[in-house]
Amino acid sequence: MIEAEDAAGLWGGTVVRPLRLRENEVYEVSLAGRRAALRLHRRGYQSADAIRSELWWCAELAQLGLPVPAALALPEGGHLAVLTGGRMASVVDWVDGAPLGEAGVPLGGSSADQATQHHTLGQLVARVHAATDGLPLPDWFTRPCWDRDGLVGEAPFWGRFWEHPALSAAEAGLLAEARAWLSERLAVQAGPMGLIHADVLRENILVNGHSLSMIDFDDSGFGYRIYDLGTVLSQNLYEPAYDDIRAALCEGYGLADTGLVDAFTLARTLASVGWAAPRLPADSPVHASHIARAVMFAQRCLA
Repeated sequence: MIEAEDAAGLWGGTVVRPLRLRENEVYEVSLAGRRAALRLHRRGYQSADAIRSELWWCAELAQLGLPVPAALALPEGGHLAVLTGGRMASVVDWVDGAPLGEAGVPLGGSSADQATQHHTLGQLVARVHAATDGLPLPDWFTRPCWDRDGLVGEAPFWGRFWEHPALSAAEAGLLAEARAWLSERLAVQAGPMGLIHADVLRENILVNGHSLSMIDFDDSGFGYRIYDLGTVLSQNLYEPAYDDIRAALCEGYGLADTGLVDAFTLARTLASVGWAAPRLPADSPVHASHIARAVMFAQRCLA
């Protein structure tokens, strides 16, 4: 809390409560009675220029009327602070709403409700992509790449998933085969590329009545646009209404040819295995669940 209190003070505010204490620490803060969200960025993940680029992008989207949080400037200017210990901090506007859902927890509501929400989510993702295409990026803008190399190259952005230490020999062989299949598929046809959120998970979509907002652009970068849809679907693979959710999401996005959606859903399930390996304790149950999901969907795609 000391770092959070020090950071909030730089914006002239105070910490109200912790919100998420994960890789990034996120706190609700009060700035002269105004609600905002303070983020202490994970050390060593994104560079200062990459974080400034993310904050610039979100501010531009917010100015265009997109429901994303805009960065709030420090009193002396700029949007990124470096604390005494070297950790970086930023503050963004407060966004009202409750998360669309939680990882590993079945979605609430009826099948029709779930389909309607995902149709709306598809529309929101399409709006973010379209608005982004109209933005002239500054020369200094830099973000990671979720391209073919970033997903299935020799050094994927989230790690060599096929070498996860908890994989059995058969599972490792299957994920290696899935990697080769996906690499070949992306080499031939992968769809349009551009700036993407790259982490459109339930926790990062806030529901307020019938409207949705998108938060947490920490993993955003240059990549395949349909990867954002695959990320959404990766959390819904065990939902009874998966087929309806998938169809509604693609229709909302305006994607007529859905042939690549499964490929990018597979890409996300594989990437998640790589993400977990260096970040979670060896006894975390998330390793087993991510591996089981990737194996299940790899078998489906390869079949």
